[in-house]
Amino acid sequence: MKKALSAGFASLMLTAALSAPASALTVDGVEVPDTYQAMGTELKLNGAGTRSKWFMDLYVGGLYVPESVNDGEAVINADEPQAITLHIISGMITSERMTEATMDGFEASTHGNTAPIQDDIDRFMAVFQEEIKEGDVFDLVYLPGQGVRVLKNGEYKDTVGDLAFKKALFGIWLSDKPAQKDLKQKMLGKR
Repeated sequence: MKKALSAGFASLMLTAALSAPASALTVDGVEVPDTYQAMGTELKLNGAGTRSKWFMDLYVGGLYVPESVNDGEAVINADEPQAITLHIISGMITSERMTEATMDGFEASTHGNTAPIQDDIDRFMAVFQEEIKEGDVFDLVYLPGQGVRVLKNGEYKDTVGDLAFKKALFGIWLSDKPAQKDLKQKMLGKR
């Protein structure tokens, strides 16, 4: 009886281990899942890293794509399901600071030409009007033909823009003028 119970327990534990979600990476205490579901497509974690400013860690950013890629421009220009997740790890991030930093990012990624997508930017920025606190997670999910779905803590907020907007948004992290060079490298799977 004891043998049957321990064999059953071992089987149960193995089943639990196999069905548990795996984390491909732990970055600054944040478990970054190895996959993301978007439009029926399973996206794979391409890479993740920490956004820091003035020696403070602000958030962990992760990039999800259908197939591994190490070229930022290829990610930016691809018209395929993709996602960027932002895990807020600092109480120093406020909605005002996030808004300001994101606007700076749009300016850099568009080389100062935000006019063609300004309406989309304004709509997107409305998501940051709510209070932002440590532990919040933003999902920015591009779906071809639909735009960028924005979620906060798993709650759908809005769908914004088209491919042109997605290029500018993903360019904040992956363009030739990224928010932070080593974060870009890590999101592209380079260590």
